[in-house]
Amino acid sequence: MLSHIMLGVSDFERALAFYQPLMQCLGLEQRFCERSRPWAGWHSPGGARPLFIIARPFNGEAHQVGNGQMVALLAADRAAVNKAHALALSLGGRDEGAPGLRPHYHAHYWGAYFRDTEGNKLCVVCHMEG
Repeated sequence: MLSHIMLGVSDFERALAFYQPLMQCLGLEQRFCERSRPWAGWHSPGGARPLFIIARPFNGEAHQVGNGQMVALLAADRAAVNKAHALALSLGGRDEGAPGLRPHYHAHYWGAYFRDTEGNKLCVVCHMEG
């Protein structure tokens, strides 16, 4: 259904220092990183799409955080959600909701929420029981 998701960043090097370890923690592979452009993208192991991309806005203007947008990344298990959330905070992310069950979504929804170093909202979630 999705080809790619792109998040705008103003400070590419700071964002890259945030996303490289976070994506590695989630088992995602870096497909490219071009500092001169600047942009970087990751995908699931063995797949080409969808891509998760960070980049400076194409129009050259400063990145602005949207209201109501959020990207949710899948985690293999609840421990991976917990680990990714703690890692994001240690890398300069801002907490938006500690790991835990969110039964108002469904009985096994284990999610955590945070903002990256640019203010973009992210979720890491596992939909599996236990």
